[in-house]
Amino acid sequence: MQIQKSFKDTSGNGTLYLVPTPIGNMQDMTFRAVDTLKNVDLIASEDTRNTKKLLNYFEIDKPQESFHEHNASVKIPGMIEKLHDGLSIAQVSDAGLPSISDPGHDLVKVAIEENIPVVALPGASAGITALIASGISPQPHIFYGFLPRKKNQQIAFFQEKMNYPESQIFYESPFRVADTLENMLEVYGDRQINLVRELTKIYEEYRRGTISEVLASIEEFPIKGECLIIVEGSDGLEKAESDFDSLSIKEEIDSYIEDGDKTNVAIKKTAKRRQLTRQDVYKEYHEIED
Repeated sequence: MQIQKSFKDTSGNGTLYLVPTPIGNMQDMTFRAVDTLKNVDLIASEDTRNTKKLLNYFEIDKPQESFHEHNASVKIPGMIEKLHDGLSIAQVSDAGLPSISDPGHDLVKVAIEENIPVVALPGASAGITALIASGISPQPHIFYGFLPRKKNQQIAFFQEKMNYPESQIFYESPFRVADTLENMLEVYGDRQINLVRELTKIYEEYRRGTISEVLASIEEFPIKGECLIIVEGSDGLEKAESDFDSLSIKEEIDSYIEDGDKTNVAIKKTAKRRQLTRQDVYKEYHEIED
């Protein structure tokens, strides 16, 4: 059991501040975040070059120390020592809330173990910002961050999550987003999603629709910039893989159509599941002979 008095600590230790930074628009920096960066003794930055631009913009002159996934294990002991000496440290990521997709969490855990106050400042978060404007139910939701990159791992991940009722939030590279949506379509069916890119920037864009509709839009208008995907939760109607084993190709396609899929989407899903070509499945469904 541990009780932290964030602003009335008498241990003599310094404080570890988790300071959010803008995800694109510099004006999203809060007054408190700017003031905190001006008053700490050291800034632990995921990328010191990137953070330097932020510090210059707000005329902040404070020393930085590089702190990222490749050097965290080496850096943490020294930072804990500084905190025990009464120095205050602000940890920042390249964009948004720290301690999510960077090694800040490891620093937080050690600081807590050492009875060092850890104070989180509220601020920009890409996932929640996109969720509340998506039109997809914000409650309940699950944030997953970045997905596995390999197809078989991604398919297995989606199969594990396909029946979750919560809205799901994923980060993805613009170079992989089409392949990811193809895999998602194969497992989840043609759910409603939002593909959000360049959040808070001049080219901010929401593509709202079914997975197949968004895929078609990507083919016509390729994606650039940072992306995230908001996916509606399961309504409990998705069919398990075993449900299709006793069906013919035509029966499986008709089953997808009954669930709301368009014919071409149902044919594509059936072909993928059975590892057949779309052309062969199309001919079988429409009873077209060679």
